[in-house]
Amino acid sequence: MKKLRPIDLTYGALFVCLMVIGANIAVWFPFLTIPIGGATVPVSLQTFFAVLAGMLLGKRLGAIAMIVYMLIGAAGVPVFAGMKGGFFALISPTGGFIISFIFVAYVVGWLTESRPALSIAYYTWTTMIGLFVNYLIGVSYMYLAMNTWLGLDVTYMIAWAGMVPFILKDAVLSVCAAFFMVKLVKRIPATLKNTGV
Repeated sequence: MKKLRPIDLTYGALFVCLMVIGANIAVWFPFLTIPIGGATVPVSLQTFFAVLAGMLLGKRLGAIAMIVYMLIGAAGVPVFAGMKGGFFALISPTGGFIISFIFVAYVVGWLTESRPALSIAYYTWTTMIGLFVNYLIGVSYMYLAMNTWLGLDVTYMIAWAGMVPFILKDAVLSVCAAFFMVKLVKRIPATLKNTGV
């Protein structure tokens, strides 16, 4: 296994900070909400930064950055959405989404590393796979939480239906991440392209 260099730790820490900002951007800027079907959906950039971490840092360092983010929050630092922290945030119905970011970064990083020449179409495909992983784990965990320790009787389809506005929002942001990556990869130093892989 390749040892992590100081620059790798720096890039990983940067994405931990970006995840904190992405989780709470609507707290600091309340106007960043989208009205959908009579409800307001806060703009969260966590999925955006998780897929970007996979594409930029690779599967190993991207996943490590997401693990560090999760552990910092689990330790009680208010880094999760809504400025929340603590272990109970991980066992809440939305805790699965926090856990899923580790797998999102790993899968997207693995897909990105598997092809040397990457196009906008490939980046978009990888971000959509990452989005699918994000919601598959997150919604399944939420369904399990609601039907077991919360004692609610919710079907799997209803759990998915409640996520539609968030899926639409994150799908748009994931495509933006793909376009951003195409532009960014031409400008980043060679050290970043080989980070943690």
